[in-house]
Amino acid sequence: MAEFFDALTDEHRKFIGNQHIFFVGTAADEGRINVSPKGRDAFRVVDANNVVWLNLTGSGNETAAHVVENERMTVMFCSFDKQPLILRLYGHAKVVYPRHEQFEAYESMFGNQPGTRQFFEMSVASVQTSCGFAVPRYELHSERDTLAKWAEGKGADGLEEHWSNRNQTSIDGKPTEIIG
Repeated sequence: MAEFFDALTDEHRKFIGNQHIFFVGTAADEGRINVSPKGRDAFRVVDANNVVWLNLTGSGNETAAHVVENERMTVMFCSFDKQPLILRLYGHAKVVYPRHEQFEAYESMFGNQPGTRQFFEMSVASVQTSCGFAVPRYELHSERDTLAKWAEGKGADGLEEHWSNRNQTSIDGKPTEIIG
């Protein structure tokens, strides 16, 4: 049975802290809906109604393009261990790019990870938990370091070139505002 909450509880925060993966769902007013998996140490609860997550450089930048046009966002955590649970955060987000004042503080909060492209601040309007009884059990083998090695090899100039060449528009042609 699903339960709704107006804010994150201490129990929710503990659950989030124990997860190794989360999923982000966004959509522009028109076009494709995007669901993106996120791993590594990329999520922080700021307080009961605010979270921030790190977005590393990748092949696309759909989430940013969607948030620029439509701030709605859903973040889902899903337990794959013995105790089943699905936790969803519903709210509105904004993009924080390297040119923004908060960027350096967030970068420090996440340990200056190679390939950091942007952060998303999300104001949480609603929290939902549900059973997760049909979710299979999996064990984490290890984190992948492939993206970090790729980003380190690119260097700052190479990453900016990648952003310019591959991250300025979504697959539906919507602007991401990565280059300001």
